Amino acid sequence: MTINRTRALFCDLLNLPRGKYVAPQMAQGGKVGFARAAFAVSYDRDLLPVPGTGVFEGVPDMDLMLDDVRRTGWQDGAEISLGDLHIHGEPFGLCARGALRRTVAQWQQRGLTPKIGIELEAYVFERADDGTFRPYGTPGAHVYGTGPHNDPAGLMDAIWNQADACGIPIESMNGEYDNGQFELTLCFDDAVKACDDAFLLRVLAREIAAQKGLILTFLPKPIPERGGSGVHVNFSFADEQGQNVIAPAGALSELATGCVAGLLHHHESLAGVLAANVNSYDRLTPASMAGYWRNWADDHRMTTVRTTVASPKSARLEHRMADGSTNPYLAVHAVLQAALLGVENGYDCPVAEDLDGIENVRATGHVPTSLKKAADALDQDRALRDALGPLLVDALVFIKRDEANRLATASVDDVRDFYLPFL
Repeated sequence: MTINRTRALFCDLLNLPRGKYVAPQMAQGGKVGFARAAFAVSYDRDLLPVPGTGVFEGVPDMDLMLDDVRRTGWQDGAEISLGDLHIHGEPFGLCARGALRRTVAQWQQRGLTPKIGIELEAYVFERADDGTFRPYGTPGAHVYGTGPHNDPAGLMDAIWNQADACGIPIESMNGEYDNGQFELTLCFDDAVKACDDAFLLRVLAREIAAQKGLILTFLPKPIPERGGSGVHVNFSFADEQGQNVIAPAGALSELATGCVAGLLHHHESLAGVLAANVNSYDRLTPASMAGYWRNWADDHRMTTVRTTVASPKSARLEHRMADGSTNPYLAVHAVLQAALLGVENGYDCPVAEDLDGIENVRATGHVPTSLKKAADALDQDRALRDALGPLLVDALVFIKRDEANRLATASVDDVRDFYLPFL
């Protein structure tokens, strides 16, 4: 395939893929300019005075410093280039990819390299005769379903084939709990690479669906009477010998226990990052297999933090609160920082959940009940704020408070329709 353009992309705080097509020779210069105010534009295109964006300072530039390696694209003639955002040669505080790099470096100073595996869940909608979108018609679908009864349009086949051609490593794909709902699981990799793959898979999948006249949405609860869709962040750490340190002796290590303690200590404020839209709080309810309760247990899908320790090689921690409204780099940055705070500060780890998680739970703490309350919790958590980066938190809190206010009186259907084209 002849390459005649480079698609330079970055992920903003709304989890939108901002970018430009540029001539390949322009990309060879190593950077592409954008207005910082890209981070200040709401879903409905209002320009907001978001901290750090320079809206009242002449709307200045930022540079996307492109990676040396280009990635295979899925559009004819277009390669993909990702990068980190800089201002005047220095990392930009609103760049979640750059923030994740700094978090990885902090773990590496401890002799540990984070390994990340991301699971994405999504629904498909199709166009009805009257032009509106309705849930994908899959009457023969079932949990862990595969093949035409689960996906009559062959959307998942097309996504898998194109992802494979683009070097995006999918580990598994299957029908999820409800009709028209799917799970797409990526292979474990180094943190930034894993998030790059998740970001690109999401863009690729939605664009292939659009070409088929379908909408693939990662919205957390697009159909009130059906289950929710999450983004599960799985992680482990490799030591300097490449060994997994989560459960080397078949039980959680002291380090892994500290990580669990950090995630639960910052449970409420993490919602402001991981459950980042109004619709998120329709998914985060008791008995939802999401991330409502402040609890953990081994091999227990009704908890927020699920541990897997049966195999020392594949042992991992799984955080189940996030959904498709969150920037994947920011989600992993937040999970790894909360875990690091637990290790560094020696937080007490609650006892493991030993009840069913449906009708009976040991936990008492839970996520806030709305996006506004979650943004407030994040704003007030000084330790997590400092760990994530004050400017990054200020910007996210500003954007999400504005979003919550815009949709304060919207109906469930109006909220869904507001987000559906974007998420």
